[in-house]
Amino acid sequence: MQATGLPAGWEVRHSNSKNLPYYFNPQTKESRWEPPADTDSETLKHYMGQYHTTNLRADGVAQQDLGGKIRCAHLLVKHQESRRPSSWREAQITRTKDEAYDIIRNYYRRINSGATSLGDLATTESDCPSARKRGDLGFFGKGDMQKEFEEASFVLKPGEVSPVIETASGLHVIER
Repeated sequence: MQATGLPAGWEVRHSNSKNLPYYFNPQTKESRWEPPADTDSETLKHYMGQYHTTNLRADGVAQQDLGGKIRCAHLLVKHQESRRPSSWREAQITRTKDEAYDIIRNYYRRINSGATSLGDLATTESDCPSARKRGDLGFFGKGDMQKEFEEASFVLKPGEVSPVIETASGLHVIER
């Protein structure tokens, strides 16, 4: 394992077209958005936080001007009353809002207890296409997201996780 947590031969690169990090193996020429098998997720999370987020000075102030934008990841659970009750996981979502609340509260407990990370859960459980990017929504500014989502996101400190947030899209847990 390297300091990145990736298996031997793998490295993190940055996509200019999507402005996101991705994983590349120069020997096999394989590239992918998801970490390869046998990745140490905790080491990778720390590496990505250090080298693939806003550069912070020692005093914690961003060195680059992001124009008021922040970066968040989220886990979305849709229900039958969601604006679009379908996802990459299910063609038609039939669960009730109460069932969706039970599911996302369980995810929130698991994330908060340290049993898993939001990114790990989002990859398999989120109803948002951002699941393939561990829930990463990239950088966004005020007015770019639904009001409830934006309000919850902008009060979070980097690394902090929100309680369950409800929007027209469904139920979210957000990590800044």
